[in-house]
Amino acid sequence: MSTATLARPKVVSQAEWLAASKQLLIKEKNLTREKDALSAERRELPWVKVDKEYVFDSPGGKKTLADLFDGRSQLIVYHFMFGPEWEEGCPSCSMVADHFDGAVTHLANRDVTLAVVSRAPLPKIAAFKLRMGWRFKWVSSFGNDFNRDYHVSFTKEEVAQGNMYYNYTTQPFPSDEAQGASVFYKDEAGDIYHTYSTYGRGAEMFIGAYNYLDIAPKGRDEDGLEFPMAWVRHHDRYSNDYFAEKKPQQSAKSTAGSCCAEHA
Repeated sequence: MSTATLARPKVVSQAEWLAASKQLLIKEKNLTREKDALSAERRELPWVKVDKEYVFDSPGGKKTLADLFDGRSQLIVYHFMFGPEWEEGCPSCSMVADHFDGAVTHLANRDVTLAVVSRAPLPKIAAFKLRMGWRFKWVSSFGNDFNRDYHVSFTKEEVAQGNMYYNYTTQPFPSDEAQGASVFYKDEAGDIYHTYSTYGRGAEMFIGAYNYLDIAPKGRDEDGLEFPMAWVRHHDRYSNDYFAEKKPQQSAKSTAGSCCAEHA
């Protein structure tokens, strides 16, 4: 629940409201067309062949990157912030993941497999996944370089120096794990190509709850918080009398990564 006071716009007649809505609709349609054009440009990016062999731990045993495609030609990997020493996954990534199960079947019917990858060992992933009630495919990259190669895990030295390569630039980041998504294509010969990666606010496209908030009168209502997603909790940690703190106390192991929206 938010304590913010809504700055109410003026109240007008139905005819005035309709005129203003039609003007807004023009801008909304322009934005939709611009988004379509940007999506087309994204699909036209050049590809990079993946020559490195990655082996992940999964509930069904060892799985290669090729195995994660699950018989389809397109794979979307969500990089979920959950480090080997953490006791639970990132709350913000968990908010994103709350939207996955409903999408998996629809994506599969468009030749796309969605998989989640974290560095946490598989038993920790399995326990947290059970707690949250999720069913999507989630594997561990604890034994390989996948997270490092796709720039979502950092060494202790990089963290100490505030010198991480993330979101296509060198910058400080408040955690040793970061979030994002990477996309791959597998051709008929079995060759795999990396086609796209997005990080920081690029992952907002997966957060359906934000789309709902954006059309509500108060919007995301995040002004005054320490960072935009400071209000987010695991879905089993909200309470009826919950209020977002101005300065939330964060655990370095479990919630230091609750900053997906901070890094554009």
